[in-house]
Amino acid sequence: MKLVFFVVAIVASLLALSSADMYMQNPRGSNNRLNENSANRRTANRMFDSQNNNRGGYNVGDRTDKKAGNDQAKQYRMNYFQSGTYLTQVAPNGRTELTVEWTNQHGCGGNEDTDPHKQNCNIVLQYMCQDNSSDFAPDDGITIRAGSSTARSDYSRLSSASLKQAFINRRNSNTRADRGLNEPWVTYDDCTRRERNKGLFTATQQMANKNAAINTRQNRNGNRNGYECPEERDYYPYWHPTVWTDIAILAQNESLCSYYSAESFNSRAKGTCVEQFANNGGRKHFSEANNPAACAAANGVWTEYQSMLELAPQFTTPAACTADHQDGLTYAWGLPYDIVKINAFENIVPACFVRPPPVDCEAAPWSRSNHLGNGKDGVQLNYKWTLPYFPSMNSKRCILRIRYNISTDDYDPYDTDATNNAQSPVQENPLVQVGAAGQDLRLAINTAQFGRTFQDRGHPFTISPRPTGVSNTDHITNLNVRGKRGNIVQTFPATEYDYAPSRPKIEQGDLVHIQWTGSNSHNNGAPGGDGQTGDAGEGTGGTDRHNLLQSGNPDENFPLPIEKVTMFDGVTVGWVASGIDNLSAADIAVILASAGYYQCMETTKCGAEAVDTKAQLQNQWNNAPASFEGIMLRFNTPGTYYYLCTRNNNFTNRSQKG
Repeated sequence: MKLVFFVVAIVASLLALSSADMYMQNPRGSNNRLNENSANRRTANRMFDSQNNNRGGYNVGDRTDKKAGNDQAKQYRMNYFQSGTYLTQVAPNGRTELTVEWTNQHGCGGNEDTDPHKQNCNIVLQYMCQDNSSDFAPDDGITIRAGSSTARSDYSRLSSASLKQAFINRRNSNTRADRGLNEPWVTYDDCTRRERNKGLFTATQQMANKNAAINTRQNRNGNRNGYECPEERDYYPYWHPTVWTDIAILAQNESLCSYYSAESFNSRAKGTCVEQFANNGGRKHFSEANNPAACAAANGVWTEYQSMLELAPQFTTPAACTADHQDGLTYAWGLPYDIVKINAFENIVPACFVRPPPVDCEAAPWSRSNHLGNGKDGVQLNYKWTLPYFPSMNSKRCILRIRYNISTDDYDPYDTDATNNAQSPVQENPLVQVGAAGQDLRLAINTAQFGRTFQDRGHPFTISPRPTGVSNTDHITNLNVRGKRGNIVQTFPATEYDYAPSRPKIEQGDLVHIQWTGSNSHNNGAPGGDGQTGDAGEGTGGTDRHNLLQSGNPDENFPLPIEKVTMFDGVTVGWVASGIDNLSAADIAVILASAGYYQCMETTKCGAEAVDTKAQLQNQWNNAPASFEGIMLRFNTPGTYYYLCTRNNNFTNRSQKG
């Protein structure tokens, strides 16, 4: 049975022999790392299929000056504050903006005749959130966590599909608190059983399992990477409900945006087959059927679900739900894709929920092929993400995902489908004639990689309600750091230290949330693959540390003495992690200079955390925490301010300045 071919741009890669491709630099992308001391990650398939080089990625953040080890509660999660309301999508007021930065190897953007790249590409940003649990790492199959072991989560397939308890037992035995988890176990178990989309172009690749959605042209053997569904990973927009919420699609050409906007799960319902366990056992989390006819034959009900930001249980009728609530949000009454209920094998009933905003679509920024560097404008490739607003005011635990999808121009990636498989426009390692007395040469082509998806994901983070004192209309800019310990060769394909963004531009009265995270185990030791191992830098080996002090101008490598600091004159504090009130400009300066080791200047204001009371900070602040929980400042005095980090200031390109 031939299914409808879904138009996708996420199926390809220009270079068959590539070894590294998409790395998220801010927030810090994991590339499946946890807290290894080695330059190479230990488990390439721990959470997801990145297709990247083993050397990429950043370790999970440490909360203190000691490595978290097996204690996930000692890991640091970046904490961002949510936007005001979605009215802020059309005006700056109320937005919380996080600059997502990345590097992609094979190039993208700028495919005009006057500036051809000769490749089709797009970049997809998505996130997934759930209510934050008070337990840092619950032993279940649904809670997002980094884990404390570099081992992959277990999975065992059960042939019987009749008894719910058998699935519960298997889920509980497969999932462990010490293993990292992004996608829920139930969605992967469904993926192993659901029929794959047989309308897709598979070229000359023969699927090891001809029926399951775990088998794709890029993953013909159905290899497992955490609990990620390979078919969902390789194609966008996906035709099945998904736990991921779209942020943006950076397209090859803006002419594709109308299609992406219409087909995003944010905007339109997606169907799946719902079957029931025997003996009133509740909703099955899986079905082999992937279309209405097959679903009816399996005695299931083809059901269309909608993507939701979160439930709105306070509205109990359709009329109350869809009334104008004067908060800028879009409410809908229908069937939300509620993964919590699916994980509990409960039926989903009509309810009121908040829709996510439409996916943002624009042309992909230009980047040079075979170059993990800045874009055409000389800064890191980036996208400003307006963080969501959750009307429940619940703290959320989230994960961020970026995918890079690139296709060769040797065939049409939009109009080539399964009907072309028999006479594929690309063949595996074909012989080509070069016109020299019948001489043939073998051309290196891997049809699994002529059409390829690369990916990176960050470590878990939280999105919290705005604190008291920060209004619903305040505009918040996040100022973070990127890079890890080591010189340019030792860190590659990560980067050396810098602020992110490196040149933030804000309006008078805006808030800037300054926060960063670092690891105590970025030793970049053996095994190091083809790269140079080591962790060149200052202070205790393997440790990331940052601070922020004003300097006179970007040419200077010395900070200003505190009596000449003007950056914090007229600044008011919107929020500070310590909760201390009435911070002066000098207090703010010392907090940022000491990376939060000191909380103020004098004991009368912050007790044992004051400069004149607390044990002295080591001059390379080896005794300071790796991560800084942050301070939010409102800048009221217009001007241009320069700042630097005193430790990461070697006279090379490791100079960390903003």
